[in-house]
Amino acid sequence: MAEKGTWESIRNRGLLSASAVLTHFKVSGEERRAMEAEQRPRKMEVGVGRPDSIVLRDQKPMPKERLAKALKDGTTPEEWYRLINSKVFFWAHEARLLTLLNARDYRSLEHDVLTIDTAPFVRAYSNRIWLCHMNSGNTWPIPHHRGKDVFKRIEAYPTNAKGNPLKPVAEVVVDDQAPNIADYVIEVRRMKGAQVLEKLV
Repeated sequence: MAEKGTWESIRNRGLLSASAVLTHFKVSGEERRAMEAEQRPRKMEVGVGRPDSIVLRDQKPMPKERLAKALKDGTTPEEWYRLINSKVFFWAHEARLLTLLNARDYRSLEHDVLTIDTAPFVRAYSNRIWLCHMNSGNTWPIPHHRGKDVFKRIEAYPTNAKGNPLKPVAEVVVDDQAPNIADYVIEVRRMKGAQVLEKLV
């Protein structure tokens, strides 16, 4: 789920984590800390005034005070923001995507939604993939307990005797960036809420 009109940029540059974006634009010091180690209550544009600027998504569902209640392993909110910002996130199921697309702050907006061919993508990125059973960037309506261990490598994700996940995977998470994500994209839809406005690919 990406900003409207970003498919061309994603096709050319790949999917970058917030931290990778800041590194790409050589953002440092206090400016970087404010974008990387604090909540972003609104979208922030990096590279303002440049034709290749990138918009970082807001983190409205992750206010510091609620995050502090959720973190139970000694991780600070600042460390959690840095952790989240160092990764690229994919929904494992369309239902969760639709929930976010229909959330109050997003339902009136248009988005470019990428569908990924999972099997070859996982084979190529297996050593950089984490699985998570929850929406790690949301603290509403309940600040569910979490810590760094909610992210599990594929081989370490808890399963039952039949090899099925004990909890459904909610997020597929990749360290830093997926520079050639276009190689695995099988569909791009322009969506508003649950409505498909246009198929871009």
